[in-house]
Amino acid sequence: MKNINRTPVREKAKQIALLLSQEQPDYDYLRQLFRHLRKELSVSVPKAEKTIKKIPSQEDIEKFYNVLKNDSHSKNKIMLQTLLYTGVRVCELVAIKITDVDFKTCQIQIQKGVRGQKRIVFFPSIFKEPLEKQALGIKNRGGVYLFESSWNKPYTDRGIRKIMSIYSKRAGIDTPLSPNTIRTFLLSWLKEQGIEDDTLLLYSGHESRYALDQYNKNETLGIGEIQLEYESTIQKLPFL
Repeated sequence: MKNINRTPVREKAKQIALLLSQEQPDYDYLRQLFRHLRKELSVSVPKAEKTIKKIPSQEDIEKFYNVLKNDSHSKNKIMLQTLLYTGVRVCELVAIKITDVDFKTCQIQIQKGVRGQKRIVFFPSIFKEPLEKQALGIKNRGGVYLFESSWNKPYTDRGIRKIMSIYSKRAGIDTPLSPNTIRTFLLSWLKEQGIEDDTLLLYSGHESRYALDQYNKNETLGIGEIQLEYESTIQKLPFL
């Protein structure tokens, strides 16, 4: 390749600034200017490399939840079990209100997903009693959200990550589990059990099949059919 002598970036910036100083350009003007410069010079914007999500092993998930199962802190136990059974994002979990939960149908309304989307997620019927007990405890003290701290405020993303880090350490897991790795595990595991992509798209809140491809791996079903499929499949989790 031919050697190219380039002016140092800072020096070139001063030269361009001198050319433009009389015009007093604003941010938007400069942004458009450099967009057209790239076009004139045939410079393409490099695409970010798409990374595959790291899926935690079933062994690590099982160790984590076994530690949780034997813990006396019932609120943490129910909260982190909800993460696993529903596959919700942590920002969705902390925003769940008691009124969003239908204990008769074992459904939770996610009122505002990542792009403002609404959707329904499920929890197994075996989990109905402990989750309802959790909600009743919060409701009796005047709370609004399904999970609230001792200061009667909803948890933060950071707070939940900290809790998960503590349990990961107790379980002897080298890389602490996070809300996102729990979600990744569930969606990957459901795919392995034969759940169709269209069903997972509706359930997970993803917009495209590409997003689901990150979990390695038709007809659109109704909510009732999806829930029946979910209920029969989730029972296969060895540590339910």
